[in-house]
Amino acid sequence: MPYPEIRPRRLRRNAAVRRLVSETRLDPAELVVPMFVKEGLTEPRAIASLPGVLQHSRDSLRKAAVEAVQAGVGGIMLFGVPATRDDTGSGGVDPAGVLNTAIRDVVAEVGDSTVVMSDLCLDEFTSHGHCGLLTPDGGVDNDATLAAYADMAVAQAAAGVHVVGPSGMMDGQVGVVRKALDAAGHRDVSVLAYAVKYASAFYGPFRDAVESALEGDRRTYQQDPANLRESLREVELDVAEGADMVMVKPALPYLDVVSAVRAAVHVPVAAYQVSGEYAMVEAAAANGWIDRERVMLETLTSIRRAGAQIILTYWAVEAAQLLRERY
Repeated sequence: MPYPEIRPRRLRRNAAVRRLVSETRLDPAELVVPMFVKEGLTEPRAIASLPGVLQHSRDSLRKAAVEAVQAGVGGIMLFGVPATRDDTGSGGVDPAGVLNTAIRDVVAEVGDSTVVMSDLCLDEFTSHGHCGLLTPDGGVDNDATLAAYADMAVAQAAAGVHVVGPSGMMDGQVGVVRKALDAAGHRDVSVLAYAVKYASAFYGPFRDAVESALEGDRRTYQQDPANLRESLREVELDVAEGADMVMVKPALPYLDVVSAVRAAVHVPVAAYQVSGEYAMVEAAAANGWIDRERVMLETLTSIRRAGAQIILTYWAVEAAQLLRERY
């Protein structure tokens, strides 16, 4: 029927109607909060390029984990910042290393009340800042790195982690991690594969958070931002190797990729709203240019609408609290 009989605005007349017909809903249980723990800290430390995000001490990390559980978030992704680094990233495998200690602390504090995840990569632990072991000419040695990832996965599982997140973009990493976990008796530990990870300029504040030693770039192993079909190939390989979940990183500049991945697979799809995405909103809000809370929830809704069932975001706790207040 022609206008005026058809009036779509009827379904927008007030908040109650809009809520009733909303096509996309955010749920706190679908949000995962990344947390950083720095070895040797006695008090949490602010990260200048990530307003509101902290490098935690062991004590403050436990308290933050409890706060996240109380807010209803679905998971916590842990990153370690060691006091010392070496060429092989040995601190990532050390049972007494900062990340494995943090896993034990958080699991002891919150148990199964939320999903405890850990970053499985060497970049935070290497003196050169790359995600893998280096060849004599300075390249990243894919297969030698896989052996290190296997050891790291077993160490994290032994510490009690629920989900490991291999994020280094080495070929074959998911299959090697899955086999290592199974062989060590950790068959119930899930693998969240960073299947699609672009060589993005949006990671800058994260590198401040982990005090990255990286010089140069990671374009030989992270993906070209121009490519989409390559992402679907990576996802297909990771699922075939045993990934329980797959992730796209970053999120907002790659919503088309999130949507394409969602259409291609039958496992849960995650997206990581990375540090640069968070920081640019916080910076604009601090200048009074945008409505911070509305933009926060709008960005998260757009990622959910694109097809991500799980969203890693530095706003996870605050967004969960807002959602619970409103709904």
